[in-house]
Amino acid sequence: MIEVKNLRKNYHSEKSDKYAGIGTKEDKENGISFSVPKGEVFGVIGPDGAGKTTLFRILATLLLADSGEARMSKWDVVEDYKEIRKIIGYMPGKFSLYFDLSVEENLKFFATVFDTTIEENYEFIKDIYQQIEPFKTRRAGALSGGMKQKLALSCALIHQPEILILDEPTTGVDPVSRKEFWDMLKKLKEGGMTILVSTAYMDEATRCDRIALMRDGEFIAIDTPAQVIADYEQTLWSVKGDNLSSMLEDIRAYPQVETSFAFGDEHHITVDPNLKKEELSDYLTEKGYTNISINEITPTVEDCFLALTKEGEKGKEED
Repeated sequence: MIEVKNLRKNYHSEKSDKYAGIGTKEDKENGISFSVPKGEVFGVIGPDGAGKTTLFRILATLLLADSGEARMSKWDVVEDYKEIRKIIGYMPGKFSLYFDLSVEENLKFFATVFDTTIEENYEFIKDIYQQIEPFKTRRAGALSGGMKQKLALSCALIHQPEILILDEPTTGVDPVSRKEFWDMLKKLKEGGMTILVSTAYMDEATRCDRIALMRDGEFIAIDTPAQVIADYEQTLWSVKGDNLSSMLEDIRAYPQVETSFAFGDEHHITVDPNLKKEELSDYLTEKGYTNISINEITPTVEDCFLALTKEGEKGKEED
């Protein structure tokens, strides 16, 4: 359903003299390439500024790439943009509906744009729209974050698209609404819809069939979440104890610790395989820390992303 080959789009900032966007500015044959089959939830996972929105705007025919090719179903994103807009539903990261229109008025407007009606497609959006229908006379600008999200999704689905493009749809939404949203995407996938979704939340990666980890405009890995985790080769430990903030600095100073990052109420560290937990525990005890607990753990997608990012930085330094 989605075919992308060597896609590039670069922006240059005169202020910082740096490039941003997707792909590389030097090599036209080294852009972003990937494909998404029908009925798959494909997640693009990466931090702010990684290039997710640029990629999605190109695929939604809202931005022209510098080079490369992209097809949505059988249509080319440049030559057939009018046809593509009929078969995709696009939900941008920023709430972009009309604040002064009511819930129902917004939905009617988008139905009219696609030459359809709410009544004609009510059964298709019912599971989502029914959750906000009791507030159909409320202005969109007065909705909560979760309700805005459901209204935006209803508007993106009102014409029954083949492909749904969601740019960071859960940013700034509470955890309960985030879960409800992903449950809704699961139902859409079960109905055969192809879904392309981006997020900065690494924990959402496990809800996708496949993921692309994105950094600095490039994909650094594409696979199933389970395989991305299975490919992790480093020794990963969890370290807990009192005064975690200052402990992180002392952990990083230990010679056999390779990387260390704060993860909530613990630190995740990668170490030399020959290092023993007792050695690190003794070191931290001598530094004055108490209630120390060190355990080997299974990596998360975020651990994998950090490891791949570190490898990429090392490779650039060697080049």
